[in-house]
Amino acid sequence: MGFVHHSNYLKYFELARLDWLTKLGVSYKKIEENGILFPVIYSEIKYIFPLKFDDLFSVKVGIEELPLSRLKLNYEIETSQNKQICFGKVHLAFLDSVTNKPVRVPKKLASIFKKNYDL
Repeated sequence: MGFVHHSNYLKYFELARLDWLTKLGVSYKKIEENGILFPVIYSEIKYIFPLKFDDLFSVKVGIEELPLSRLKLNYEIETSQNKQICFGKVHLAFLDSVTNKPVRVPKKLASIFKKNYDL
């Protein structure tokens, strides 16, 4: 069909999230080294137009609300011609790596997210 498969959009969200966190100075590896797991617990995508294989596009990432025990992120994918392709949400939980139970966002991360909440 010439369209990007729908399952790839979550991969684009993940790559954008990793890039965004890196720019904020946040490392998944360091989060895990501090005993916190950070799994995706919810995802949602609203498709508007399909991406085609040769389309150039960007992914915008933003915080939906300041995190307590989960980080709620919003995403938007648009082409280089500013055509909105889709928007979505992904929620990540903060879990204790030993008990796998939810924990509050670590204070250092909470501070970073609070500084960047309006992005």
